[in-house]
Amino acid sequence: MQSKRFLYGSNRVFDFLVLWVLPVGLLLLLSSLFFLANRNGLHRLYYLLFSAPALVLLCLRPSELKQLVREPLIIAFLLFAGWALISLFWSPEPELDSGLFKTPLHTFMLFAGCGLLLHYRSELLAPIFFSAAVIALVVSACNLVAFAPHFAEGLRMVGGLGALDNPLLSSHVFGFFCVYWLYICMTTQRLQVFLFSLPALVIMTAAVLATGSRTPLVALVLAILWMSFTTRNRRSALLIVGMVLLGAAILLFYPELITNRGSSLRFELWGMTLQRIAEHPWIGHSYNAELFLTPSDGYELREPHSFSLGVLYYVGIIGFIPWVFMLGRGLYVGLQQRAQPLFILASSLLAYGIGGGLTEGGGILSRPKEHWFLLWIPLALIAGLSIAQRRRSLLRVPVQTLAPQAREQLCANAHVVEADGLGPKVLRLEDGSFLKLFRARRWYTSGRFNPLSERFARNSQQLREHGIASPSVLNLYTLRDGSTAVRYQPLPGQTLRQVLQGLDTSLQESLVERFGRFVAQLHERGVYFRSLHLGNVLLMDDGEFGLIDLADMRIYPSALRNALRQRNLKHMQRYPQDRGWLFETHFEQLATGYACVASPQATLSIREQAQSFTLRTPQATGPAATR
Repeated sequence: MQSKRFLYGSNRVFDFLVLWVLPVGLLLLLSSLFFLANRNGLHRLYYLLFSAPALVLLCLRPSELKQLVREPLIIAFLLFAGWALISLFWSPEPELDSGLFKTPLHTFMLFAGCGLLLHYRSELLAPIFFSAAVIALVVSACNLVAFAPHFAEGLRMVGGLGALDNPLLSSHVFGFFCVYWLYICMTTQRLQVFLFSLPALVIMTAAVLATGSRTPLVALVLAILWMSFTTRNRRSALLIVGMVLLGAAILLFYPELITNRGSSLRFELWGMTLQRIAEHPWIGHSYNAELFLTPSDGYELREPHSFSLGVLYYVGIIGFIPWVFMLGRGLYVGLQQRAQPLFILASSLLAYGIGGGLTEGGGILSRPKEHWFLLWIPLALIAGLSIAQRRRSLLRVPVQTLAPQAREQLCANAHVVEADGLGPKVLRLEDGSFLKLFRARRWYTSGRFNPLSERFARNSQQLREHGIASPSVLNLYTLRDGSTAVRYQPLPGQTLRQVLQGLDTSLQESLVERFGRFVAQLHERGVYFRSLHLGNVLLMDDGEFGLIDLADMRIYPSALRNALRQRNLKHMQRYPQDRGWLFETHFEQLATGYACVASPQATLSIREQAQSFTLRTPQATGPAATR
């Protein structure tokens, strides 16, 4: 009994951390530099709301660690971090700081947390990024307004609000979100979203330019080239042409914007660093070695202003191999999975980071700061998306744009199965497949980030992974009016409501008991089907049960808690015919079937729900019901 209570409690903790805490932690990691007073606040928030929860999740379910270490990107990171720690054996420092061991762990937790989050709640990545990008947009706009009256040649915007206090470091973060808004402009099919994203892109680009840093400009060029290569649409061609024309105009009319600061001592710094690298080319100088460079201007610097040179200096060629593999693997996966928009975003951010790292940075492992936006965050996102793709929790069906003419051709001679005041909702097409339409939602609803058609497809895919029959999705469409649609192959069979109407009492009892076992299986597998009623459950031709109308569903990482089980049954009690069969005439059979799969505590919870409903509605079984 105590072990079952412990399991129930650990499941509740696991669900809470992965479904609620990790999303908040990722949002704050992406946005808190814009409103916190210093980076120490970012460190504390990340440790408390992302790193520590990810570690607890792995402790609660060690099997999740097996899924993580199957990802090549994570394997490469572990080799890189492991070699960095081994290099401490030839450290020039007499004493080792314990923080040197914590930093790789916190970075690994970024990979682990993204892997868990994108497996169990991949639909949250889009709204998380959008929320962080809006915060960055508002703060950047305020900084530009405050900076504009004081603008003068050579003056650089350092950041303004929040913990951004260095123009070069601030430019990395501004450019990161500049890539995000560019991605939205390149991939969105909705005019309203495009009209909002284009000014946002202009504002973030202005913020990058106001810092006076040229490194993010090089990085943005690489990101634009990569995004154009992966999207390969008409907008990408226009973007390339626009970038070439803008670059030519700058070189022709304002060449001093690029040439007035020369090389900023980069070539001199790189030459000095290469000389130091040559002292220990294979094993490096050690992860915690100091690097002091004094170029011709007399100022002492502690970074080579190049990530690749920094890796070679600290951990040598041996450590450089897994590091460069991570970069190459990340770009390769992004190109391979370019049909999935989220991979385009993550790999474009990585391309931006590679461009930024060409002339900036040098520390190989650090606490959360601006440099994470160049390397570790994009790599962790790609690793998390790859894990979700491999575990089939990421939507695998690409979304196509359905032009009016193609729609008319698709729906020719179709039979209307369901309609509302705005027109058809479900159509049976000539080939026997079904086309389900979802009306356009308001711009501020979750349907803008996760359309109901995509939820339908994702839920169907995940139900099949859980061994539960569901319609096979053939195509996903977005329409010109903002509506979406899903085309699927229906399951063969009849709804339980139809079947029960034609059975006598004894056969009804047997079928209701089987249905009770099926409901318990759903609950034990974490399936919370909000629209659960006898009209959405099929008895298929092979005698098994299947689910239809899947848009309103969530699949939890663990078996459902008792409150959700009760709420699920409460929904079925809203339908008079279902209530009569399941909760009045044959409730004992329903509970018996449920108890065959679920625990006694879970079965007791549904009995309490049925009893409380009977007490609230005595007319359901009283004399008034028979008159």
